[in-house]
Amino acid sequence: MRTYLTLSLSFGFIALSFVLVFAITATIATTAAYARDQVAIVGSSTVFPFSATAAERFGRTTSFKTPVVEATGSGGGIKLFCAGIGLQHPDIVNASRRMKKSEYDRCTRNNITMTELIIGFDGIVIAHAKRAPPLRLTTRQIYLATAKYVPDPRHPCRRDWCEPILNPYITWQDIAPNLPPTKIEILGPPPTSGTRDAFQELAMEGGAKTFPHIKAYQATNKARYKSLVHTMREDGAWIDSGENDNLMVSKLAANPNAVGIFGFSFLDQNADKIQGTPINNIAPTFEAIADGRYKISRSLYVYVKHAHIGVVSGIREYLRELTSERAFGGEGYLLDKGLIPLSSDKRRYYRKNTEDLARFSL
Repeated sequence: MRTYLTLSLSFGFIALSFVLVFAITATIATTAAYARDQVAIVGSSTVFPFSATAAERFGRTTSFKTPVVEATGSGGGIKLFCAGIGLQHPDIVNASRRMKKSEYDRCTRNNITMTELIIGFDGIVIAHAKRAPPLRLTTRQIYLATAKYVPDPRHPCRRDWCEPILNPYITWQDIAPNLPPTKIEILGPPPTSGTRDAFQELAMEGGAKTFPHIKAYQATNKARYKSLVHTMREDGAWIDSGENDNLMVSKLAANPNAVGIFGFSFLDQNADKIQGTPINNIAPTFEAIADGRYKISRSLYVYVKHAHIGVVSGIREYLRELTSERAFGGEGYLLDKGLIPLSSDKRRYYRKNTEDLARFSL
C-alpha cells in the first residue's frame, strides 16, 4: 500500500511537471506566434519628426512594416521604455536630453540593457507669430520671464545675496524698457518633455548665472540653486502646452502676443507662420546652431532595447536606415526636417556603436 502511494505521488508529480512544462512551452510558442511585426518607438516630440520620417522611408523601401512612432515626451517615453522587457513595452525611445541616472537605474532594475545613439543636434527656440513685432531677448530676460522666484527688483543685490520674491513681472516691458508692453504669455513644454529640461538647463540657468549670488549657490547650496533656477512660475504667464508642437505653432499663429518654446525643426518647417527670437543677439539659424554660436542647443538621443532585437522584426534594419548617410548624413533627408547633423567622425562612431550594440552605462 505504501509503495502504491509512493508511486502514485511520483507519477502525479511527473504529470504535474509535464503539464507545467507544456503550459510554459505553449505560452512561449503563442508569444512567438503573435510577436509584433512592427517596431514600437516612443519619446520626444522634438525627435519625432526625424524618427517618423526615417520610419516612413524604411516602410516604403523595405519589406518590413513601417514602425509605429508616438510622441509621448522624453520623460514619458523613457518611463514606458524602462518599465520592462516584453512585447507590451516599446523597443526604442527617443529623447531630447540624455537619460537621467534615476531613469537608467530603473531600466537596470528591470534587467534592461541598451545602446545609446546621438542622431544630431537641435536648437531650442523662442518663437512668435510672423505678424508680431520682432522680439530680442537675453538669457537673463528669459530667466526673469519664466522663473517662479526672481531677485527683488526693488532692492539692489549684493554680490552674495539678493532677496528672492515671487515673480512680479506682468509685461515684457516690466523686465526691460526696450521690450514690448505686451503681457508675458509663454506656451511651454510640459514637465515630461526633454525640451523643458533642456530649456531649464540651458536658457534659465544661463540667465540665472548672470546673478553672482545665484551662480554661487550651485557650489554652496544646490537645493536652493535648483529651486531658484528650475521652478517655473505658476501665475498664468507660463502655460504648459502639451507635447504637440504643431498645435503650439497654430496657437502662436493665431495669437501674436504669445511666444512658444520648442525645437528648431518646428520653426524651420513653419517659417511662413512664425519667427524665431534672437537670444543674446544670435538668431536661431541652422548655421548658428551647427557652429555653436547659438547656445540654447542640445543633442538628440535614441535608445534601443537589446532584449527585443531578434524578437521584434526590423529593429536592426530600422536603425541602419536612421544612421545611414542618406538619412542623418551631412546632406541627408533628415536635414530637410530641421536636423542639425553630427560631424562625419561622430556619425561613423555612432553608426558603429549601433551596429555593434555597444552597451550603454552611466
